[in-house]
Amino acid sequence: MYILKLLFRNAFRHKLRTSLTILSITIAILTFGLLRTFINAWYTGAEASSASRLITRNAVSLIFTLPIAYKDRIRQTDGVKQISGGNFFGGIYKDEKTFFANYAVEPRGYLDLYPEILLPPDQKEIFLRDRRGCIAGRKLAERYRWKIGDMITLKGTYIPGNWEFVLRGIYRGKYDTTDERVFVFHWDYLNEVLKKRGSLFTDQVGFFMIGVKDPNRAAEVAQAVDKNFKNSLAETITETEKAFVLSFISMADAIIIAIQLVSLVVIIIIVAVAANTMAMTARERIGEYAIFKTLGYRGWRIAGMIFGESLLITMVGCLFGILLTPVATEVFKEFLGTYFPGFTVKTETIYMDIGAAFLVGLCAAIIPTWRAIKIRIADGLRRIG
Repeated sequence: MYILKLLFRNAFRHKLRTSLTILSITIAILTFGLLRTFINAWYTGAEASSASRLITRNAVSLIFTLPIAYKDRIRQTDGVKQISGGNFFGGIYKDEKTFFANYAVEPRGYLDLYPEILLPPDQKEIFLRDRRGCIAGRKLAERYRWKIGDMITLKGTYIPGNWEFVLRGIYRGKYDTTDERVFVFHWDYLNEVLKKRGSLFTDQVGFFMIGVKDPNRAAEVAQAVDKNFKNSLAETITETEKAFVLSFISMADAIIIAIQLVSLVVIIIIVAVAANTMAMTARERIGEYAIFKTLGYRGWRIAGMIFGESLLITMVGCLFGILLTPVATEVFKEFLGTYFPGFTVKTETIYMDIGAAFLVGLCAAIIPTWRAIKIRIADGLRRIG
């Protein structure tokens, strides 16, 4: 108890300098926590993926389609439990700034494959019956203030024209990581219109979603599916849902790496700030450390005082930073929550904050401790006064 009291008094002997150092560490820890939260949110889609779902697409590229006739052959593959086809529609609502993910899917199979999509039974029945019906996630509906029964018009991109849909349901996610910003409508409606236009995209899907009976056999089932279409005009590649999502995330690897580098730079800045404070403190107290040596204090005790003071300052700043991180996250969530589901502070982020602050406290005290231990008593006493 006496040691803690001594450390506290030493740490706040220069109140302004210590307060500014703590403020700097607080801001740095807050920034570090937000950056790590952003990175975690980026990978939320992959983490939310199910081990029992596979995605089959054209082996050449995502922009190439597959015949809907493949569906029956895939369903007959050993290990396949459910299957549903779909297309990336890429429609735009109002203008390019209001883009969101929108898909044409076979609704009944899609909802069976994704039980984490919670849709009220009455809304589900109406949606399944209405070919022009659509459903939207809660966050998406809140963003544009949509209500059940609203007419929503999407402007097609690679499939031109204005497409009108009636909002028949607003779903909620079963888990925090469930994406609540997706717009889904009937693939049959899309295909019917394309047939009338004589489009090349008729009876074509961009991907098949497959539910497997045994998740442990997912790799085996994926190989079996692809084997069915080997040497065909449209060969397939089947992968786990997680691998499929990660393939999209990999397109933004440069951004993720940049954010990770910035988070490391933040730690280096904290070390520099804390080290400067501890260097000034040690230099001012050289005479005191010399007196401690004359009283019989060994080097490890002096080192304990310097390291203890450094850790006290950094951990106080860390505490304030951790307390402020959830508050700041809620503010950012208002702007980014629509784009990143699960934008919340994870426990591992808190652990990383504590670990980073502890490492900073140790690194900042190494050189001041070495100088205090190595200085001779006579040299130290000359600096008194």
